[in-house]
Amino acid sequence: MPKNKSHKASLKRIRLTATGLVRHNRAFGKHLRSSKSSKRLRRLRTDKFMSNPEAKRLERLLFRRLRGRDQARATLKKSPTPQERAAARAEKAKAAKK
Repeated sequence: MPKNKSHKASLKRIRLTATGLVRHNRAFGKHLRSSKSSKRLRRLRTDKFMSNPEAKRLERLLFRRLRGRDQARATLKKSPTPQERAAARAEKAKAAKK
């Protein structure tokens, strides 16, 4: 079976933080600012992190676990290291012998 390819166009438009948050730029905020009200420009500056439903949709494109801005860090499960995995296996085998 072929490997999954991540969506490169999406990767060029976002930044993934180390904790799994998704940063992005808002549309309509870069040019022709004189015609926009200051209230609208302030609103375009705020909260550049993706919400939960949007992050979930992006997970399918990138084949990677992400978290939205209202999710706790604990929701992003970290893969165990090879040492942790070996220790868990040894513990499980020890429990099975008893």
